[in-house]
Amino acid sequence: MPTADFSLEGKVAIVTGGSRGIGRSIAVGLAEHGADVALAARKPEALREAAEAVRATGRRALEAPTNVRRAEELRDLVQRTKSELGRVDFLVNNAGTNPFFGAIHDLEERAFDVIMNTNVKACHLLANFAREAMLEHGEGGAIVNVSSVGGYSASDVIGAYSVSKAALIMLTQVQAKTWGKDGIRVNAIAPGLIKTEFARALWDNPDIAAATARESALHRIGEPDEMAGAVIYLCSPAASFVTGQTLVLDGGRLL
Repeated sequence: MPTADFSLEGKVAIVTGGSRGIGRSIAVGLAEHGADVALAARKPEALREAAEAVRATGRRALEAPTNVRRAEELRDLVQRTKSELGRVDFLVNNAGTNPFFGAIHDLEERAFDVIMNTNVKACHLLANFAREAMLEHGEGGAIVNVSSVGGYSASDVIGAYSVSKAALIMLTQVQAKTWGKDGIRVNAIAPGLIKTEFARALWDNPDIAAATARESALHRIGEPDEMAGAVIYLCSPAASFVTGQTLVLDGGRLL
């Protein structure tokens, strides 16, 4: 057995928001290291392309159109994964939203609910369902919640998003403390500004992009593929003694 084992051979992962951006990169990265992957997102066309990228690695892929704000669809996602891929070992809660850009006092109640239900409640519910599936095979598992540096640093333009991502960091710690006895490790990653379609309003703004690069130790923003390695590590046996942690992936901006 290698000293540092990054193999995910024979394991099955669920990745929400898996059709594009960070989620797609994570799904492909997990497959490259041996896992079969269930990809969940709302748009079937984008899911199909991402699933093909997973299959190109030689692994199996399940396309599961899912609205994470609907509990019954989250439960069905886990059931389909067990039925079609055989088991559940890993969950990556990557799906997120931020429908509002502006001062928090201008945020409407409905938008606030959408942010919290997507970025926090859905992660709570799906992790509960995934835990049940992991307990069935009795070999434990790993959950990775995708938070954000926004969970550490307040924003005057995406404030509710920051609140939700701070909550997700604490949810990660609570899940880790509660489920360690089940052999389930729970960690998070906190990406900085990454060049995804989701974050276009930020990196496409010359002032924001320049300020982010200037304030980062690496003097640039990140790419989606640079997020996958951390998730692979946190799911793998190499991280067998790591739980309740949030790994910041921001090029050194929070330093």
